[in-house]
Amino acid sequence: MHRRQKPSAPEHKRDLAAHGGDLSMSHNDSRSFFNFSQLVLSAGHLKPPPVLKHSKITYFEVEILDVQSKKQICIVDKIPPASTLLDVKHKFHKACPQWYPSRVGLQLERDGPYLKDSVNIQNLAVSSIITLYFTDLGQQVGWTTFFLTEYTGSLLIYLLFYIRLSTIYDQVESTKNFRHPVVHLACFCHCLHYIRHLLETLFVHKFSGGHTPLKNMIKGCAFYWGFTSWIAYYINHPRYTPPSFGHRQVSFAALAFLMCEAGNHFINVALAHQSHSGLKACFPSPSYNPFTWLFFLVSCPNYTYEVGSWISFTVMTQTLPAGIFAFLMVIQMSLWAQKKHKLYLKRFYPEVRRKAAMIPIIF
Repeated sequence: MHRRQKPSAPEHKRDLAAHGGDLSMSHNDSRSFFNFSQLVLSAGHLKPPPVLKHSKITYFEVEILDVQSKKQICIVDKIPPASTLLDVKHKFHKACPQWYPSRVGLQLERDGPYLKDSVNIQNLAVSSIITLYFTDLGQQVGWTTFFLTEYTGSLLIYLLFYIRLSTIYDQVESTKNFRHPVVHLACFCHCLHYIRHLLETLFVHKFSGGHTPLKNMIKGCAFYWGFTSWIAYYINHPRYTPPSFGHRQVSFAALAFLMCEAGNHFINVALAHQSHSGLKACFPSPSYNPFTWLFFLVSCPNYTYEVGSWISFTVMTQTLPAGIFAFLMVIQMSLWAQKKHKLYLKRFYPEVRRKAAMIPIIF
């Protein structure tokens, strides 16, 4: 009988390695992984190594061409999609310091309208390169400066005629002739009108356009200052004759003037504080203030009151220059009212569709 021999230790290890080696190694690997996991958890979260990815942000390039010659002036690059046209103008100013953002006019087409500063550059893009045409708008002034200059000049010019400077009127004639009370009343009403305009320019009105060409301010000042000089010269002249119907005419017209001035002020305040429901702006509605009830009939009652003030002033003073000025104001205000009425129809159609622009039935 053959006796079975016990394998030696080295052979036994080789057999285990041959038959059960996979299980042993798998067990050791699991234990090593478990220990490594515990070490990681105790040390904190592992930060993955930075992976370089392609950015999803598309930057735009704006090619600016001269509107006349079509020659390239410069290329403004690396413009984020959220940028506005004003941001492009600022970068353009850095490249071409001689053109300030306020005097830069940009168009999509050579004969197209000037783009507003608030336009998002992404809305203009057809590709990553946007072509715009540049026009030098000339020297610009802010709207606040525009109106302050216009109204301050009219206020001071009238006062110069009211004190009857010796360089304007004959000094002997000025001391002899008695001033009718309507002359003092007219000065008060004229000053009140322009002081109200000045205060509203500073504290009530909100200007969205930003700037206007300097030539527009020159034309506006020439118009207002010229008519103010003409009106003031006649009313404050030593030979000025009072209105035909005397005290009744003056009192009625003065009362109408003051009511129109008050109405104009309350309408401007209402327009400056338009109500908003959610994200949609609402057209100003009449309130308990009776001066705002004109909103029931017209969409631009501030122009209605402005015209009413000058018509009342004309009746109160009974002068031809004031009448011509009031007539021109009716034409100008009606044009502005028609333009605003069309904009209101687009934004507030249900609320203004049955209203006139400035004067019911007529305009």
